Amino acid sequence: MKNIDDLVDSAADLAERGLSKGEIADELNVSRETASWLVERSGTGTTPKSTTASGPHDIHVDWSAVGRDSNRLHHVGCAMADLLSKQGDDVDLTIGIEKAGAPLATTVARELDTDLGTYAPTKHQWDDDDSGTSDGTFSRNFAQIRGRDCYVVDDTITSGNTMTETVDAIREQGGNPVACVVLADKRGIEDIRGVPVYSLLQVIRVGSDDEASEE
Repeated sequence: MKNIDDLVDSAADLAERGLSKGEIADELNVSRETASWLVERSGTGTTPKSTTASGPHDIHVDWSAVGRDSNRLHHVGCAMADLLSKQGDDVDLTIGIEKAGAPLATTVARELDTDLGTYAPTKHQWDDDDSGTSDGTFSRNFAQIRGRDCYVVDDTITSGNTMTETVDAIREQGGNPVACVVLADKRGIEDIRGVPVYSLLQVIRVGSDDEASEE
């Protein structure tokens, strides 16, 4: 995707396919606020202007060049596994945050010789008109927590809320989250709830949000 117009078109397409705004935020690697803005923008019936002046301040990370190629995805997953390799001696479970974190977690789990689990966060059910959302869930089709030490894998950190929710959910199941890893961190987060966070890429904003919105 090259500009705001592409994001608006993608948001419109995803909305027409019945995805919630939480799922759209996940698919486009943007915040909930940005997802809402893109969907609303797509419903104006006019060609969106290529400007972010009136929109939310956010950063879009497009890693589809990696995601669409299994060989590239494997190598990136291996690099993420390397970041975790010295974190904990008894970790035997890797949790991938659905949707995009799951394929990355598969490679990480294989490289580090752990079982594989997945977690579907509450944001997938979120929409503007929701009065409430159900809790996130661990898939029964994969390995369960059962009091084990865990790694947590996702593609991006936007606000940190999803990773925080996942860490809390693991602890509620009696597990011990040892370390988290992401492909890209848009916030520069070093730890969540005392759990270290590692990333292959960190996005650093220079200047305040007000300055960025004026550019």
